[in-house]
Amino acid sequence: MGTDSHWFIRARLKTRQLLLLVALADEGNIHRAAQQLSMTQPAASRLLKDLEDMLELPLFERLPRGMRPTWYGETMIRHARMALDSLKQAHEELGALRTGHFGQVGVGAVASQGLRLLPPAVVQVKQEHPSLRVSIEIDSSPVLLARLEQGRLDILVCRLFAEHDKTHLRYESLTEESICAVTRPGHPLLATQALTLRELLSAGLSAGWIVPPAGSVLRHRFDLLFQQEGLAQPINTVEASALLFITRMLQQSDMIAVVGADVGHYYAAYGIVTVLPLALPCHMDAFGIITRTDRLLSPAAQVMMAALKQTCLSQYGRPLDADG
Repeated sequence: MGTDSHWFIRARLKTRQLLLLVALADEGNIHRAAQQLSMTQPAASRLLKDLEDMLELPLFERLPRGMRPTWYGETMIRHARMALDSLKQAHEELGALRTGHFGQVGVGAVASQGLRLLPPAVVQVKQEHPSLRVSIEIDSSPVLLARLEQGRLDILVCRLFAEHDKTHLRYESLTEESICAVTRPGHPLLATQALTLRELLSAGLSAGWIVPPAGSVLRHRFDLLFQQEGLAQPINTVEASALLFITRMLQQSDMIAVVGADVGHYYAAYGIVTVLPLALPCHMDAFGIITRTDRLLSPAAQVMMAALKQTCLSQYGRPLDADG
């Protein structure tokens, strides 16, 4: 081991110092931070001074009305939060084991993979470990990534874009996703064998579109289709991402909805919608499995990861990194 290994042991770093760093970051005031931790202000000041003396770095700027973290302080606060979150997770896992549970895992996915990849993986996990608690969240990639950063989720199946901070993320790409147009069963357009976007618009056959909200990946790809064909963007639109609303709206109108292909074919298999024979030659960005590199997966999360990788192999024919 290097000379810096276990420096926190030699420095006698205290858990209360970590708690104080987080409280100071949240409150911006040492008096309120001390109150939050049920200690006196002088005691809190001594804890902070001991930590700064040990690190030989200023962690906070003393301002006339409060305190502000320095860059050194921001770094220590970030790691303090992670250390405290890890200790909290350890306590929860021990409590679960004590009560006969195997533990818990939180998994987030975009809608398509919430339908295709997660159900068989969860079935496998529950067959092997019935007491393992599984929490599933289906949402957009930015929302899921924020929850992963907050420690509320352990594993994601979603997309990672250029604007996302990838500093502490492990990403393993799976595949791109095609899109399709769906309508209600019995829609007049279903009598047509094949349609192009230009034919659909020139004939005035569209009763309107249900499209994803602006800023989403699917909406961006949908808008690009019109630009590539030199067509004006549709005016008669409804923006929605909730599948329950979209399917109900389709049942009560002749509108066309644009969804991921996996989602469209899933609902079509149950007779809720019909996939329209409309050529939409584009794909959404690839999605993949995402975890944090700065956090170890719990035993429960490792079980879920193994099941996800086995499901990926059966669904996509792709073996994933065994160490991921």
